Amino acid sequence: MQCKQLVTVTALSAALGCTLLATACTSTPTRESTGEVIDDAWITTRVKAAFVEDKAVSALNIAVETFKGTVQLSGFANSNDERMRAAELARNIKGVKVVRNDIRLKTAG
Repeated sequence: MQCKQLVTVTALSAALGCTLLATACTSTPTRESTGEVIDDAWITTRVKAAFVEDKAVSALNIAVETFKGTVQLSGFANSNDERMRAAELARNIKGVKVVRNDIRLKTAG
């Protein structure tokens, strides 16, 4: 009888553990799953690399954040052409769904 109880408790514990693990890896509207976090980190890295490779965009002045495939650009650009080029580069990265361009133009001071 004790052996049956032990098997039942073990099976229930395993099922509960799997449920908790599966729940921890799923996303919600405000939280990314583990896979999405990895994908977003990859997208952010690729966008920044594209900025570094492009002579028209200053990678140091533009920040990139990605959440569920939506890339948000912020920071300052020297011209509207630089601002638009940064958005274009981001849009061309595989996995990017939307680009939100919050880059501001530097003002002559």
